[in-house]
Amino acid sequence: MKRILVTGASGYIASQLLPALRGKYELTLTDVANSDREGKRVQDVEVVDLMGDDRSKFTHLFECQDSVIHLAYRRSSAGGVYGDAVPHIERFDTELSNVKMANNVYRCAYEAGVNRVVMASSNHAADWYEHALIHRGKKETVFPDELPLSDNFYGWAKAAYELLGYPYACGAFGRKLEVVQVRIGNPRNPVAKDMLKADFPGHGGSGIASYKRALGAHFSERDLQQLFVRAIESKDISNQNGVPWLVVYGISGNTRAFWSIQSARDVLEYEPQDDSEVKFADDIRTYVLADPTSGPGRVGSLHAGWRSRPASR
Repeated sequence: MKRILVTGASGYIASQLLPALRGKYELTLTDVANSDREGKRVQDVEVVDLMGDDRSKFTHLFECQDSVIHLAYRRSSAGGVYGDAVPHIERFDTELSNVKMANNVYRCAYEAGVNRVVMASSNHAADWYEHALIHRGKKETVFPDELPLSDNFYGWAKAAYELLGYPYACGAFGRKLEVVQVRIGNPRNPVAKDMLKADFPGHGGSGIASYKRALGAHFSERDLQQLFVRAIESKDISNQNGVPWLVVYGISGNTRAFWSIQSARDVLEYEPQDDSEVKFADDIRTYVLADPTSGPGRVGSLHAGWRSRPASR
């Protein structure tokens, strides 16, 4: 039985992932709190803060582990990753601390002899393409091997996670630490009747564009579980240059997808079971196809409000 360290084990992504990991692996769970946002206790979580320069406080967590799944993240405000409490331009310091935490994870994993780190990146690592090109009809698909470009510090930090992993993976420090970056899409079910409300603070402001975007970005729980397990289990993730460093998009097999999951299919043998077009077919018929102004196709032009309200991962 493989030994897996999961950071951020009391968070939302972990709540979806842990049911698939418990019993399959020997788990070490850690977070800054042992309860979720609703105050419910999360079983077996050791309270540890991975921030800071003194890695001796948490190196013991990495000993004898086969893999690490890094989900931990410090938010910029109580309102969420993109809440309105803190202006975007003021969020650099918090995001820089998240990058430093990611380096603590890489460094501890490297020094402890861990084989692989699976890092929770985000679609926002390259969301400039989405905002500036995809939703304006200038580009059809974003591929994970394109230069990661973001228009906000949250996305910049996620892109930094990805690039930061490369020196550890390429063998520059000695051995090669295997690194998988999962650009998580939308792991929550889009609820049309709520998203179409005029005051819904969705990606792009409000309306049908936000709902269509959520359909394209949908990441079902069972597909999320499958992808992370494949990220742990796949034997060879090395690229054509022999570097075990891989970036994949974490979404289901959505008809409306605007991110490519080909690298996940080819390298990790990921086979998504869900398609939002099928899963939410009733809502699509009711709220999208029935509205001649919305049309049946892709997202289209988004409301200018995305600059102040990008979606959380």
